[in-house]
Amino acid sequence: MIKTIITTFLMIFIAELGDKTQLQTMLLATQSKSIWYVFIGSSMALVLSSLVGVLAADFLTNLVNPYYLQRGAGIVFIVIGTLTLLGKI
Repeated sequence: MIKTIITTFLMIFIAELGDKTQLQTMLLATQSKSIWYVFIGSSMALVLSSLVGVLAADFLTNLVNPYYLQRGAGIVFIVIGTLTLLGKI
């Protein structure tokens, strides 16, 4: 259980560093009178989007074998990355 929590934390933390969500949060913080309100709002948004992801995964694994979901997600990431590198997205 602890290993899953630590692994998930590290993967999400590293993935979120420097992405457009963090940049947008930084922009909002520069325009706000209270950075704490921005922090609370952005934290709530990340928690909610994580909840949606976990619930969607739970629902999908009841319909589709997790092996195929993982392979499909990998293929989608590769396709999106390739299209991004080619300037198509």
